[in-house]
Amino acid sequence: MTSAIRNDWTLEEIQAIYDQPLLELVFQAATVHRERHSAKEIQVCTLLSIKTGGCPEDCSYCGQAARYHTDIKVQALLPTETVIAHAQKAKDTGSTRFCMAAAWREVRDNKDFDRVIDMVKGVNDLGLEVCCTLGMLTEEQAVRLQEAGLYAYNHNLDTSETYYKEIISTRKFDNRINTINNVRKAGITVCSGGIIGLGETHRDRISMLLTLATMPKHPESVPINALARVKGTPLEDNPKVDAWDMVRMIATARIVMPASTVRLTAGRIEMTESEQAWCFMAGANSIFTGERQTLLVTPNPGVTEDMKMLQNLGLEPKLSKKEVSAC
Repeated sequence: MTSAIRNDWTLEEIQAIYDQPLLELVFQAATVHRERHSAKEIQVCTLLSIKTGGCPEDCSYCGQAARYHTDIKVQALLPTETVIAHAQKAKDTGSTRFCMAAAWREVRDNKDFDRVIDMVKGVNDLGLEVCCTLGMLTEEQAVRLQEAGLYAYNHNLDTSETYYKEIISTRKFDNRINTINNVRKAGITVCSGGIIGLGETHRDRISMLLTLATMPKHPESVPINALARVKGTPLEDNPKVDAWDMVRMIATARIVMPASTVRLTAGRIEMTESEQAWCFMAGANSIFTGERQTLLVTPNPGVTEDMKMLQNLGLEPKLSKKEVSAC
């Protein structure tokens, strides 16, 4: 029997799932995962920073905020040809999804956005799922991206609505929701999750999952990130996120959003292969990798290391939709 997709979860219900003994929770999540997904397939994705640093926001975790003194170098928007070349490399090494990130507060209707539209078209022509994360977005801008071939738009909630103001003061939680709604209206799939290790409580983590799981339609993609501590940011001295907290978060996300792709995202560089294996058992079915060994501006395992890990665990990269059709 396949678990039903629900959009009427309560905080108490998700809390009860989250608070279960860990092995029971993982068993339940693994069972739900196998109802809708192949247990041996992991989607391999690549994330490229196409414009780095100089962001006017004050997200406490982010080394790209202009107000923090970090070692991250500001980089203007990359040439379109450079981005397409990176996308081709990503495809050649097994990625089926290519995400382009720009450190902007919001998209502006200017020549830079026109260039991003061209990038989306070029990456789409390669047969990859194209994803962007560019900050806040109007409905009209979302439509332009959709018409260019954008498959997904990433806009993370980051944390609970209650704790949000402790992490970011330059925008409101409702701004995040509005952008997600604009993406939905344009017919683009939604990629939205959050970060743990920001100083939030377990209740905040559960509340964030509640917001995602009670949307009219669940995000097709749910990234679960462990805080990547960047020197020079307000959260640089936060403790390392416990791997079991990641497992618990991923397992709960899998149970309450059974059809979504749950992505094991930032923080993998500090996890052992065994710890990542537990995350896959708990329902994670995607990772970000790449030849640069970075995830935006923080360290990340490289593609060679990741492919070896998948082989060791008896897992395999998920084929693209076009490859599946060819088979």
